[in-house]
Amino acid sequence: MICSILRYKTVAMPAPTIYRPASRTARPLPLAGAAVAAGFPSPAEDFVEGTLDLNEHLIRRPAATFIMRVKGDSMTGAGIFPGDLLLVDRSLEARPGNIVIAALDGELTVKRLHRTDKDWFLIAENPRYPPIPIGRDPDCTIWGVVASAIHQFERR
Repeated sequence: MICSILRYKTVAMPAPTIYRPASRTARPLPLAGAAVAAGFPSPAEDFVEGTLDLNEHLIRRPAATFIMRVKGDSMTGAGIFPGDLLLVDRSLEARPGNIVIAALDGELTVKRLHRTDKDWFLIAENPRYPPIPIGRDPDCTIWGVVASAIHQFERR
């Protein structure tokens, strides 16, 4: 039996760790008409193309999307750091290679889903943490798929 990989079931979660996005708040932000160079700098273009609502851009399925704050450093190799916000879509089908939220032994964890010929694993993106075999664990549920991560470079 594979760890409820594709069967989502309700799992009791601590209230402070999961948030529902406020999809009715619209604050369109100016969208620059030029892409920013990540290689060699190019002259800046001084115009705005339009506006962009981050709710529309980041949240595809509002009814199935939740926001979770990251605790711990097991996913730093994937660019996910303590305090980051994860947008988790419960309607997406979990596939090998996805970063997922798993309920394991009654606790939530964020890891990359990995499959070998014989088994399923939750893999940390930090070498300090060993892989977690989940293929035959009836107490493991893939709760949702991480669709986006919001990372602040400077915390206030």
